[in-house]
Amino acid sequence: MTVGVLLGAGLRMRAAGNELAVRLTETVRRLDLDNRDVPIDRGQDEEEDLARMLIAAAWYQVIARTPIGFAFTPLANAALEDPDAFTFTRLLELPHRDLVADVTAQLHKAAHGPLEALRARTGPGDCVGGPTFAGAQITADADITADADITADADIVVDGLLLDFKSARRPLAEMSQRTAWQLTGYLLLDAADRYRVDTVGLYLTRSGVLTSWPVDDFLALLGACRRDLTKLRGVFAELLAGCRGQADARYFGTNEETERVRQLLERLAPVAGPGCCPVCTQALPDSSRRPRKFCTTWCRDREKVLRRRGLLPGGPTPLLPAPRKQRLELPDDAEIVSFTARFPR
Repeated sequence: MTVGVLLGAGLRMRAAGNELAVRLTETVRRLDLDNRDVPIDRGQDEEEDLARMLIAAAWYQVIARTPIGFAFTPLANAALEDPDAFTFTRLLELPHRDLVADVTAQLHKAAHGPLEALRARTGPGDCVGGPTFAGAQITADADITADADITADADIVVDGLLLDFKSARRPLAEMSQRTAWQLTGYLLLDAADRYRVDTVGLYLTRSGVLTSWPVDDFLALLGACRRDLTKLRGVFAELLAGCRGQADARYFGTNEETERVRQLLERLAPVAGPGCCPVCTQALPDSSRRPRKFCTTWCRDREKVLRRRGLLPGGPTPLLPAPRKQRLELPDDAEIVSFTARFPR
């Protein structure tokens, strides 16, 4: 494929994308989606037209998230196949009717499910779409200011509810460990408490299920020993202080950074007072029989894991990934020879 074709396709995609942004904005305003006196669902033609634009916008978003994957989208394929014929009209023809039907079905779930009640009791001023969490210039408890170069954006905050939307086909797989850490990251990065988040939740768009937890309950389910949100955010800032590299890259710190994090983990190991569970540090429930050591069987089982990982007093030193080894610098004319023994079949 020639450079001219690639350049032409890129210019055409940009022009169609700019028109898509304008049309999408006009459509949202025309449909008056913020108006709580108007139902969420609309006429079939309007819904399908909006669905096609949203699907196309999702393909454009792939460029920012996974540029390699963008080459396999219908958008890229159509533009590269015939750049001269690629227009905004052609763009809206690309989404398959099954894709359009799937998006409109999710819209109907939202119109007649738990989101309907949430929409009814809030106003546009209570909602922040795409909230960002800069996490910069956070002052921790130990008087350490963390200039953490990490940014994140969630889906929406509605009147203190931090809500993330998931649209996977298997709803039961949505509340994975990765999802839990994602919500926790948003919560801890809001160091200035800008959004006053007191509840976190998930909305499963294909099943129409909304699940939420008060922040204290959410942290308890994660097994957090320190549940004061302000202190947790300070600890998180201290952990991020001095970190280098991208947030989603695998951690390979220097020996100095590794030792700093190791000392922080040792200092943060939970210390339970008298009559408290050694795992979650919460007060033990009264028992008419022998005194209890753990508040629940979950904490009893968790204690072994935490102690083995060095996250409880008296355990081994916490293990962190070893610093990455430096690659051997070879001259340009060097030849790599394999010493693997080869045997005839």
